[in-house]
Amino acid sequence: IDIFKYVIYGVAAAFFVYGILLMVEGFFTTGAIKDLYGDFKITTCGRCVSAWFIMLTYIFMLAWLGVTAFTSLPVYMYFNLWTICRNATIVDGANLCLDLRQYGIVTVGEEKKVCTSSESFIKMCDSNELNMTFHLFIVALAGAGAAVIAMVHYLMVLSANWAYVKDACRMQKYEDIKSKEEQELHDIHSTRSKERLNAYT
Repeated sequence: IDIFKYVIYGVAAAFFVYGILLMVEGFFTTGAIKDLYGDFKITTCGRCVSAWFIMLTYIFMLAWLGVTAFTSLPVYMYFNLWTICRNATIVDGANLCLDLRQYGIVTVGEEKKVCTSSESFIKMCDSNELNMTFHLFIVALAGAGAAVIAMVHYLMVLSANWAYVKDACRMQKYEDIKSKEEQELHDIHSTRSKERLNAYT
């Protein structure tokens, strides 16, 4: 449990740092888009950094999707236990059982049932740890789901931002080429006008 606790602390700290990096990158990219229609020139490094963050966020989103699926199993299991405990207090003398094989915790060959007739089950139902653990698993599931939703939202925003930067870069190149061609046409026109004026005089 101590190792698992330190792993959770490490993951939380790493994602805090990663969130700050994403926020800083978002500020720089948004400022770049605002300035791109002026004298700003987007660099290849900026586009590479955005593409790298898109790929990294996508991998982290898949990992958190797995964490969400993993934390949903204990919530389902504890909900069934909580329901059995509640029903056991309502219906006197009922022997309700929970088969652990349906959760994949034990193999199909082993028969591991937890029944309300046992004294340990009654103690477990009366203890505060069951409710506390159930609520903590719900909070963990909600947190993992919120992380997945945040990463999906950030992926949409970052992908749109990257597409805007790419299109604006192409537009900037087009505007540069167009202004050069107009300048060349203007130079040719002014040269011909001077030649005609010289020939006329």
